[in-house]
Amino acid sequence: MAANARLWFGLAVLVLVIAGVQWLIGWNQLLMLWRSISPAALALAALSTLGSYAVRALRLYDYFLPATHGGFVACLKLTLLHNLLNNLLPMRTGEVSFPVLMTRYFATPLASSLAALLWFRLMDVHALAAVALLAVAGRWWGVGWAGLLTAVWLGLPWWSFRLQAAPALARLGQRLPERWRDRLARAREGLPQTPTAFWRAWLWTQLNWLVKLAVFAWILRLFAPMPGAAAVMGAIGGDLTSVLPVHGVAGAGTYEAGVVAALTPFGIPAAAALAAAVNLHLFMLGLSLLGGALGFLLRHDRPASGPLRRNG
Repeated sequence: MAANARLWFGLAVLVLVIAGVQWLIGWNQLLMLWRSISPAALALAALSTLGSYAVRALRLYDYFLPATHGGFVACLKLTLLHNLLNNLLPMRTGEVSFPVLMTRYFATPLASSLAALLWFRLMDVHALAAVALLAVAGRWWGVGWAGLLTAVWLGLPWWSFRLQAAPALARLGQRLPERWRDRLARAREGLPQTPTAFWRAWLWTQLNWLVKLAVFAWILRLFAPMPGAAAVMGAIGGDLTSVLPVHGVAGAGTYEAGVVAALTPFGIPAAAALAAAVNLHLFMLGLSLLGGALGFLLRHDRPASGPLRRNG
Protein backbone atom coordinates (compact mmCIF):
# COMPACT_ATOMS: atom_id res chain seq x y z
CA MET A 1 0.00 0.00 0.00
CA ALA A 2 2.78 2.41 0.89
CA ALA A 3 4.54 1.71 -2.42
CA ASN A 4 1.31 2.34 -4.33
CA ALA A 5 0.76 5.59 -2.43
CA ARG A 6 4.28 6.77 -3.31
CA LEU A 7 3.70 5.90 -6.96
CA TRP A 8 0.39 7.79 -7.10
CA PHE A 9 1.99 10.74 -5.34
CA GLY A 10 4.79 10.81 -7.88
CA LEU A 11 2.33 10.62 -10.78
CA ALA A 12 0.25 13.42 -9.25
CA VAL A 13 3.33 15.63 -8.99
CA LEU A 14 4.19 14.84 -12.62
CA VAL A 15 0.72 15.91 -13.78
CA LEU A 16 0.93 19.10 -11.72
CA VAL A 17 4.32 19.96 -13.22
CA ILE A 18 3.05 19.45 -16.77
CA ALA A 19 -0.01 21.61 -16.08
CA GLY A 20 2.02 24.23 -14.20
CA VAL A 21 4.53 24.65 -17.03
CA GLN A 22 1.71 25.02 -19.53
CA TRP A 23 0.05 27.68 -17.37
CA LEU A 24 3.21 29.66 -16.51
CA ILE A 25 5.14 29.42 -19.78
CA GLY A 26 3.43 27.21 -22.34
CA TRP A 27 5.01 24.04 -23.66
CA ASN A 28 5.15 25.32 -27.24
CA GLN A 29 7.11 28.40 -26.20
CA LEU A 30 9.36 26.38 -23.92
CA LEU A 31 10.23 23.75 -26.52
CA MET A 32 10.79 26.40 -29.19
CA LEU A 33 13.93 27.37 -27.26
CA TRP A 34 15.59 24.20 -28.53
CA ARG A 35 15.59 25.64 -32.06
CA SER A 36 18.16 28.24 -30.97
CA ILE A 37 20.73 25.52 -30.14
CA SER A 38 22.93 24.29 -32.96
CA PRO A 39 23.00 20.52 -33.59
CA ALA A 40 26.78 20.55 -33.14
CA ALA A 41 26.51 22.11 -29.67
CA LEU A 42 23.79 19.65 -28.68
CA ALA A 43 25.83 16.70 -29.95
CA LEU A 44 28.91 17.89 -28.03
CA ALA A 45 26.86 18.25 -24.85
CA ALA A 46 25.37 14.77 -25.31
CA LEU A 47 28.73 13.12 -25.97
CA SER A 48 30.30 14.88 -22.96
CA THR A 49 27.48 13.70 -20.71
CA LEU A 50 27.82 10.13 -21.98
CA GLY A 51 31.54 10.51 -21.30
CA SER A 52 30.77 11.32 -17.67
CA TYR A 53 28.79 8.05 -17.49
CA ALA A 54 31.86 6.22 -18.80
CA VAL A 55 33.97 7.85 -16.07
CA ARG A 56 31.45 6.65 -13.50
CA ALA A 57 31.76 3.13 -14.94
CA LEU A 58 35.54 3.41 -14.65
CA ARG A 59 35.14 4.31 -10.98
CA LEU A 60 33.06 1.19 -10.43
CA TYR A 61 35.46 -1.01 -12.41
CA ASP A 62 38.52 0.30 -10.59
CA TYR A 63 36.87 0.21 -7.17
CA PHE A 64 35.93 -3.48 -7.26
CA LEU A 65 39.10 -4.89 -8.82
CA PRO A 66 40.01 -7.73 -9.18
CA ALA A 67 36.39 -8.99 -9.17
CA THR A 68 35.63 -6.73 -12.13
CA HIS A 69 38.80 -7.58 -14.08
CA GLY A 70 37.90 -7.94 -17.75
CA GLY A 71 34.38 -6.72 -17.05
CA PHE A 72 34.40 -3.04 -17.96
CA VAL A 73 31.54 -3.54 -20.42
CA ALA A 74 29.50 -5.07 -17.59
CA CYS A 75 30.37 -2.06 -15.40
CA LEU A 76 29.29 0.32 -18.15
CA LYS A 77 26.05 -1.60 -18.66
CA LEU A 78 25.37 -1.57 -14.92
CA THR A 79 26.10 2.16 -14.69
CA LEU A 80 23.83 3.05 -17.61
CA LEU A 81 20.93 0.92 -16.36
CA HIS A 82 21.31 2.10 -12.77
CA ASN A 83 21.36 5.71 -13.95
CA LEU A 84 18.23 5.16 -16.06
CA LEU A 85 16.24 3.51 -13.27
CA ASN A 86 17.44 6.00 -10.68
CA ASN A 87 16.30 8.93 -12.83
CA LEU A 88 12.94 7.47 -13.83
CA LEU A 89 11.64 5.61 -10.78
CA PRO A 90 10.09 7.54 -7.88
CA MET A 91 11.18 7.73 -4.24
CA ARG A 92 14.76 6.49 -4.75
CA THR A 93 13.54 2.99 -5.70
CA GLY A 94 15.95 2.98 -8.63
CA GLU A 95 18.88 2.68 -6.20
CA VAL A 96 17.84 -0.93 -5.55
CA SER A 97 19.08 -1.81 -9.03
CA PHE A 98 22.72 -1.28 -8.02
CA PRO A 99 23.07 -4.14 -5.50
CA VAL A 100 20.84 -6.35 -7.66
CA LEU A 101 23.00 -5.83 -10.75
CA MET A 102 26.24 -6.14 -8.76
CA THR A 103 25.06 -9.55 -7.54
CA ARG A 104 24.03 -10.59 -11.06
CA TYR A 105 27.18 -9.45 -12.86
CA PHE A 106 29.89 -9.91 -10.22
CA ALA A 107 28.37 -12.07 -7.44
CA THR A 108 29.06 -9.24 -4.97
CA PRO A 109 27.59 -9.76 -1.47
CA LEU A 110 24.62 -7.52 -0.77
CA ALA A 111 26.18 -5.85 2.29
CA SER A 112 29.33 -4.99 0.34
CA SER A 113 27.51 -3.50 -2.64
CA LEU A 114 25.22 -1.45 -0.38
CA ALA A 115 28.21 -0.12 1.57
CA ALA A 116 29.95 0.77 -1.70
CA LEU A 117 26.81 2.49 -2.99
CA LEU A 118 26.58 4.54 0.20
CA TRP A 119 30.25 5.48 -0.12
CA PHE A 120 29.75 6.49 -3.76
CA ARG A 121 26.77 8.64 -2.84
CA LEU A 122 28.69 10.34 -0.03
CA MET A 123 31.55 11.11 -2.41
CA ASP A 124 29.06 12.39 -5.01
CA VAL A 125 27.44 14.78 -2.53
CA HIS A 126 30.86 15.85 -1.30
CA ALA A 127 32.01 16.62 -4.86
CA LEU A 128 28.83 18.61 -5.57
CA ALA A 129 29.26 20.58 -2.36
CA ALA A 130 32.91 21.31 -3.20
CA VAL A 131 32.00 22.82 -6.57
CA ALA A 132 29.15 24.76 -4.96
CA LEU A 133 31.47 26.11 -2.27
CA LEU A 134 33.99 27.20 -4.87
CA ALA A 135 31.31 28.91 -6.97
CA VAL A 136 29.56 30.69 -4.09
CA ALA A 137 32.65 31.62 -2.09
CA GLY A 138 34.43 32.80 -5.21
CA ARG A 139 31.56 35.14 -6.03
CA TRP A 140 30.92 36.60 -2.59
CA TRP A 141 34.09 36.05 -0.52
CA GLY A 142 36.88 36.26 -3.08
CA VAL A 143 39.17 33.74 -4.72
CA GLY A 144 41.51 33.43 -1.71
CA TRP A 145 38.83 32.41 0.78
CA ALA A 146 37.15 30.23 -1.82
CA GLY A 147 40.36 28.30 -2.47
CA LEU A 148 41.13 27.85 1.23
CA LEU A 149 37.64 26.67 2.18
CA THR A 150 37.45 24.34 -0.79
CA ALA A 151 40.84 22.81 0.01
CA VAL A 152 39.72 22.12 3.60
CA TRP A 153 36.44 20.65 2.38
CA LEU A 154 38.17 18.41 -0.17
CA GLY A 155 40.24 16.86 2.63
CA LEU A 156 37.25 15.74 4.73
CA PRO A 157 36.68 12.37 2.96
CA TRP A 158 40.27 11.39 3.73
CA TRP A 159 39.65 11.86 7.44
CA SER A 160 36.44 9.83 7.24
CA PHE A 161 38.38 7.05 5.50
CA ARG A 162 40.99 7.12 8.24
CA LEU A 163 38.24 6.99 10.86
CA GLN A 164 36.59 3.85 9.45
CA ALA A 165 40.00 2.14 9.47
CA ALA A 166 40.82 3.24 13.03
CA PRO A 167 41.66 0.48 15.55
CA ALA A 168 39.16 1.93 18.04
CA LEU A 169 36.33 1.38 15.58
CA ALA A 170 37.49 -2.18 14.97
CA ARG A 171 37.52 -2.87 18.71
CA LEU A 172 34.00 -1.44 18.99
CA GLY A 173 32.84 -3.83 16.27
CA GLN A 174 34.22 -6.79 18.21
CA ARG A 175 31.76 -6.04 21.03
CA LEU A 176 28.76 -6.58 18.75
CA PRO A 177 26.86 -9.89 18.57
CA GLU A 178 28.42 -12.40 16.16
CA ARG A 179 25.83 -12.01 13.40
CA TRP A 180 26.24 -8.24 13.48
CA ARG A 181 30.03 -8.60 13.41
CA ASP A 182 29.71 -10.69 10.25
CA ARG A 183 27.44 -8.13 8.63
CA LEU A 184 29.77 -5.31 9.61
CA ALA A 185 32.73 -7.21 8.18
CA ARG A 186 30.93 -7.74 4.85
CA ALA A 187 29.88 -4.10 4.78
CA ARG A 188 33.45 -2.91 5.42
CA GLU A 189 34.52 -4.94 2.37
CA GLY A 190 32.48 -2.48 0.33
CA LEU A 191 34.54 0.48 1.62
CA PRO A 192 38.00 1.50 0.37
CA GLN A 193 40.60 -0.86 1.79
CA THR A 194 43.77 1.14 1.09
CA PRO A 195 44.73 4.82 0.68
CA THR A 196 45.45 4.15 -3.00
CA ALA A 197 41.96 2.75 -3.53
CA PHE A 198 40.47 5.73 -1.71
CA TRP A 199 42.31 8.32 -3.78
CA ARG A 200 41.55 6.61 -7.09
CA ALA A 201 37.83 6.54 -6.30
CA TRP A 202 38.00 10.16 -5.13
CA LEU A 203 39.70 11.29 -8.35
CA TRP A 204 37.22 9.43 -10.58
CA THR A 205 34.39 11.09 -8.65
CA GLN A 206 35.82 14.57 -9.06
CA LEU A 207 36.40 14.07 -12.79
CA ASN A 208 32.89 12.72 -13.32
CA TRP A 209 31.22 15.68 -11.64
CA LEU A 210 33.46 18.32 -13.18
CA VAL A 211 32.51 17.10 -16.65
CA LYS A 212 28.82 16.65 -15.88
CA LEU A 213 28.37 19.97 -14.08
CA ALA A 214 30.26 21.85 -16.79
CA VAL A 215 27.92 20.43 -19.44
CA PHE A 216 24.74 21.04 -17.41
CA ALA A 217 25.79 24.60 -16.56
CA TRP A 218 26.43 25.19 -20.25
CA ILE A 219 22.96 23.85 -21.13
CA LEU A 220 21.35 26.21 -18.61
CA ARG A 221 23.15 29.19 -20.12
CA LEU A 222 21.98 28.19 -23.59
CA PHE A 223 18.38 28.50 -22.44
CA ALA A 224 18.61 31.60 -20.24
CA PRO A 225 21.20 34.37 -19.78
CA MET A 226 22.94 33.96 -16.43
CA PRO A 227 26.42 34.22 -14.87
CA GLY A 228 28.61 31.15 -14.90
CA ALA A 229 28.44 30.79 -11.11
CA ALA A 230 24.64 30.85 -11.26
CA ALA A 231 24.59 28.17 -13.95
CA VAL A 232 26.89 25.93 -11.91
CA MET A 233 24.72 26.38 -8.82
CA GLY A 234 21.59 25.64 -10.86
CA ALA A 235 23.10 22.40 -12.16
CA ILE A 236 24.11 21.45 -8.61
CA GLY A 237 20.66 22.32 -7.24
CA GLY A 238 19.01 19.96 -9.71
CA ASP A 239 21.38 17.09 -9.02
CA LEU A 240 21.16 17.47 -5.24
CA THR A 241 17.44 16.72 -5.43
CA SER A 242 18.34 13.23 -6.62
CA VAL A 243 19.53 12.35 -3.11
CA LEU A 244 16.30 13.48 -1.45
CA PRO A 245 14.09 10.74 0.04
CA VAL A 246 11.09 12.33 -1.74
CA HIS A 247 11.66 12.02 -5.45
CA GLY A 248 8.84 12.10 -8.00
CA VAL A 249 8.45 10.05 -11.17
CA ALA A 250 11.46 10.93 -13.34
CA GLY A 251 12.28 13.60 -10.74
CA ALA A 252 9.44 15.77 -12.04
CA GLY A 253 8.90 18.82 -9.87
CA THR A 254 11.72 18.22 -7.42
CA TYR A 255 14.44 18.60 -10.07
CA GLU A 256 12.99 21.84 -11.39
CA ALA A 257 12.49 23.15 -7.85
CA GLY A 258 16.14 22.47 -7.04
CA VAL A 259 17.38 24.32 -10.13
CA VAL A 260 15.07 27.32 -9.64
CA ALA A 261 15.88 27.56 -5.92
CA ALA A 262 19.61 27.65 -6.72
CA LEU A 263 19.15 30.31 -9.43
CA THR A 264 16.87 32.61 -7.42
CA PRO A 265 19.64 34.20 -5.23
CA PHE A 266 21.38 35.29 -8.43
CA GLY A 267 18.38 37.35 -9.52
CA ILE A 268 17.39 35.15 -12.46
CA PRO A 269 13.72 35.84 -13.37
CA ALA A 270 11.44 33.03 -12.25
CA ALA A 271 9.99 32.30 -15.69
CA ALA A 272 13.42 32.16 -17.33
CA ALA A 273 14.78 30.00 -14.51
CA LEU A 274 11.84 27.58 -14.79
CA ALA A 275 12.17 27.34 -18.57
CA ALA A 276 15.89 26.61 -18.31
CA ALA A 277 15.30 24.09 -15.50
CA VAL A 278 12.64 22.15 -17.44
CA ASN A 279 14.75 22.04 -20.59
CA LEU A 280 17.81 20.90 -18.65
CA HIS A 281 15.68 18.19 -17.08
CA LEU A 282 14.46 17.11 -20.52
CA PHE A 283 18.07 16.96 -21.72
CA MET A 284 19.10 14.89 -18.71
CA LEU A 285 16.17 12.47 -19.11
CA GLY A 286 16.83 12.15 -22.83
CA LEU A 287 20.46 11.22 -22.16
CA SER A 288 19.34 8.78 -19.46
CA LEU A 289 17.02 7.07 -21.95
CA LEU A 290 19.72 7.01 -24.61
CA GLY A 291 22.24 5.62 -22.16
CA GLY A 292 19.73 3.05 -20.90
CA ALA A 293 19.00 1.89 -24.46
CA LEU A 294 22.73 1.55 -25.04
CA GLY A 295 23.02 -0.39 -21.79
CA PHE A 296 20.34 -2.87 -22.85
CA LEU A 297 22.18 -3.42 -26.15
CA LEU A 298 25.59 -4.04 -24.57
CA ARG A 299 26.71 -7.65 -24.37
CA HIS A 300 29.38 -8.81 -21.96
CA ASP A 301 31.07 -11.92 -20.69
CA ARG A 302 30.80 -12.65 -16.99
CA PRO A 303 34.20 -11.99 -15.38
CA ALA A 304 35.92 -14.91 -13.75
CA SER A 305 34.83 -15.38 -10.14
CA GLY A 306 37.27 -14.43 -7.43
CA PRO A 307 37.66 -12.46 -4.23
CA LEU A 308 35.63 -9.29 -3.94
CA ARG A 309 38.64 -7.07 -4.47
CA ARG A 310 42.08 -6.09 -3.30
CA ASN A 311 41.69 -2.47 -4.32
CA GLY A 312 45.03 -0.81 -3.98
